[in-house]
Amino acid sequence: MGDSQYSFSLTTFSPSGKLVQIEHALTAVGSGQTSLGIKAANGVVIATEKITGIYTICGVRPFGVSLLIAGYDDNGPQLYQVDPSGSYFSWKASAMGKNVSNAKMFLEKRYTEDMELDDAIHTAILTLKEGYEGQISSNNIEIGIIRADREFKVLSPAEIKDFLEEVE
Repeated sequence: MGDSQYSFSLTTFSPSGKLVQIEHALTAVGSGQTSLGIKAANGVVIATEKITGIYTICGVRPFGVSLLIAGYDDNGPQLYQVDPSGSYFSWKASAMGKNVSNAKMFLEKRYTEDMELDDAIHTAILTLKEGYEGQISSNNIEIGIIRADREFKVLSPAEIKDFLEEVE
């Protein structure tokens, strides 16, 4: 018998030792839009593809939520990723979504610990461009930053357009 009879409980392990609901949620996250975070020397960048749409949600499955959390504390900029199981990890740079493998490989090649926020924004844009089907524009990506003043700011389309012009 397969694991399907165990797929309706969040806390029941299947005979193979899996939490099937968590696997379903991780699959849902893996098919979502590409999102990434980069910790710079003077802040953190969060970037994602913008999508619009209405989706039917089934109450039987977890929502498949994974979070990138950016902050700034007494130790400097911080970036955490929370997966659907509730596990969380600290990262220098991370990605999630449908292009996660390519995005993470690209970030590994481009990331340096001494990069400044502007460089991290450029890297975020280039990472999104790597796996994006179509043309990246200020209308289909969103970028947020947090600096030492601990204010989170979502860049305007005009600001994103300026950064896009710099990387082309």
